[in-house]
Amino acid sequence: MRRLPAEWEPQSGVMLTWPHADTDWADRLEQVETLYAELAAMISRFERVLIVCRDRDHAERIRGLATPAGADSARLDLGIAPSNDTWARDHGPITVLTDQSQHLLLDFRFNGWGGKFSADRDDRITARLAADGLFGDARLETSDLVLEGGAIETDGHGTLLAVTRTLVDPRRNPGRTRADIEHELTARLGLRHFLWLEHGAISGDDTDGHIDTLVRFCDPRTLCYARCEDPLDADFAELQAMEAELRALRDPQGCPYRLVPLPCPAPILDEDGARLPAGYANFLIINDAVLLPVYGDPADQQACAILDDLFPSHDILTLDCRPLIRQGGSLHCISMQLPG
Repeated sequence: MRRLPAEWEPQSGVMLTWPHADTDWADRLEQVETLYAELAAMISRFERVLIVCRDRDHAERIRGLATPAGADSARLDLGIAPSNDTWARDHGPITVLTDQSQHLLLDFRFNGWGGKFSADRDDRITARLAADGLFGDARLETSDLVLEGGAIETDGHGTLLAVTRTLVDPRRNPGRTRADIEHELTARLGLRHFLWLEHGAISGDDTDGHIDTLVRFCDPRTLCYARCEDPLDADFAELQAMEAELRALRDPQGCPYRLVPLPCPAPILDEDGARLPAGYANFLIINDAVLLPVYGDPADQQACAILDDLFPSHDILTLDCRPLIRQGGSLHCISMQLPG
């Protein structure tokens, strides 16, 4: 028996892979490191932060940034592993609980979202950290399935929510049908109820529609999701089609879900005029808090109020994630929770 826990269940920590000069962050490294230090400080108020550093010198630099930013040094664990990039959600371990309440780490393949970017070092991070004892005595199990953590959402009771093309994809899992992938996920993650979406995407996203940019479980009966109300917006048609799909979904008991829309911030463009993937669904749930990405937009406060209603026992903390969306992701994308 295995069970993939929901994100709101108790955690032992959160994993971050810190940016460095050989990542795509090189030309704005100081700005993004300031964000990472602030994030590490936020998380360490509630739980441990496991930070992946490229080498020992990098680790010393990180400690020198995170501690002055307010991070609790007693809750910082620094592990050493070479990295291509910083998207810990997609190269970090996925943890399941066994029937003995033990933690089992699943190390799925990561190939840079279907070969779009180099990922050979990132693909080895979980194994390297496990070999160095950074996950304690949890057992590590590997799978040759390409599976990114941002591609899956669960209610903690055996339900998977995902956009089909982020898993059933010839660039990720050639030759594997949806039935093949469901069989693998049932065996590895203990999933039993599959909810597949065919629509949904936000501009600037390199992942082909990761669910954590679109729709999130807030409890086993509630889904919050990105809604666009402007017919002239480039994302309007896809998000409207996704909303229609969400209305048709049923839980394992055959009941419709409670659907709570999140606003869309106004478009944010890069220097070349390309739209960046700003959205509020990319929040991170930790012990007693929800960390919400914000973008200096009037809709920030509306999103805060919605999440405050959805998570009444959690503090809602905000982090300005405009630096992150410059590279195609946001707050949830750079973090991976480690269940307690």
